[in-house]
Amino acid sequence: MVGMPRTLSTSNMVTPGSLGPPHPEPTDGEQAGQPLLDGAPSSASLDTLIEQLVPKADYYPEKAYIFTFLLSSRLFIEPQELLARVCHLCIEQQQLDKPVLDKAQVRKFGPKLLQLLAEWTETFPRDFQEESTISHLKDVVGRIAPCDEAYRKRMHQLLQALHQKLAALGQGPESLLGTDKPISYRNKPPASIHRELLSICSDPYTLAQQLTHIELERLQHIGPEEFVQAFVNKDPLASTKPCFSDKTNNLEAYVKWFNRLCYLVATEICMLSKKKQRAQVIEFFIDVAPGMNMSPVSRLKKTWAKVKTAKFFILEHQMDPTGNFCNYRTALRGAAHRSLTAHSSREKIVIPFFSLLIKDIYFLNEGCANRLPNGHINFEKFLELAKQVGEFITWKQVECPFEQDPSITHYLHTAPIFSEDGLYLASYESESPENQTEKERWKSLRSSILGKT
Repeated sequence: MVGMPRTLSTSNMVTPGSLGPPHPEPTDGEQAGQPLLDGAPSSASLDTLIEQLVPKADYYPEKAYIFTFLLSSRLFIEPQELLARVCHLCIEQQQLDKPVLDKAQVRKFGPKLLQLLAEWTETFPRDFQEESTISHLKDVVGRIAPCDEAYRKRMHQLLQALHQKLAALGQGPESLLGTDKPISYRNKPPASIHRELLSICSDPYTLAQQLTHIELERLQHIGPEEFVQAFVNKDPLASTKPCFSDKTNNLEAYVKWFNRLCYLVATEICMLSKKKQRAQVIEFFIDVAPGMNMSPVSRLKKTWAKVKTAKFFILEHQMDPTGNFCNYRTALRGAAHRSLTAHSSREKIVIPFFSLLIKDIYFLNEGCANRLPNGHINFEKFLELAKQVGEFITWKQVECPFEQDPSITHYLHTAPIFSEDGLYLASYESESPENQTEKERWKSLRSSILGKT
């Protein structure tokens, strides 16, 4: 499912109320709510939640709890500090600092500890970029290794996998986009660039496949923690400093890519001087399925009059914002369901409307408090957050079944694009302004960009 181009603009904004009201907050001294997972409270202190994360010989936390807490905990404690506390509790509870260990007890506990560390490093590898964090892993596993040498081997495998993951993440897609500085209208590329695109890829279905290839590559680099870190401010019970530095590079790179795609589509249309050519390009991109809702394009009424719009109306219907994007959400649920039972890689692909995903997470964050008045962490909120982010993690792990075409992807990454002012000027030059506001803007743009009055 290839979505329409999405940016973090304020258009089609989802309202906070559409996500439901925040849950009632218990007054100070009230007991935590009913468990939402097996043994997980709806709210609890940070110490209690950390305690529940720590495995024991006869206990291992639910997978959903592990993901939810590790995802949200960074709002309240740095991952390095959290790992240090987990390791300390393991050592203390299992008496791993004693000269003589209870080997039978440790052999029950050891596999559970290694499983937790494996899940943590697999899902949140960036939490282990600091050498001090790796030292905590080596220390706690080193304490149980004398009871079973297989533990040391398992730790070695775990660290190898972690290093490979971090190395792969270090080769992010940011370098593909270059500086991407928009060109002005007076430096607009010749119309032959349009013909070059069609000579490289005249089939919209092929272009859609290449866009899918690019999107999946970029999605794979976004860590789940970036969705939390994108909206963090400060924990009111913490110090005056944020819990961590800004670590949302891949999320931001993905947004930049989609902004570029929107501007690229609009540039390909507005750069052409003839209505017939503009209409042909619009029809081409309708088949590809990126949106053409930028104002410099949508205002070209004479051009749109020549476009076969039946397919575009289908796209518009699917992305109708009415009822909090009800049509889109229904289609997304259907795609997600089909993905779970799909037999081919193509059927497994789900690429969400990214700005709506971000806005849903944003309003969930804004609409519900992180902490309750009694100081407890609102774990119920973070279960909902983890559900949304968890779905995204499932979708981004699908392997792209389409072979990459370097000539097409290079064009998509590097073709010149107009600035916003350049797009408006090109649009006005193609079809004259219709009202006084447009006339004044056209005059201003001709003066500032072309030096004409």
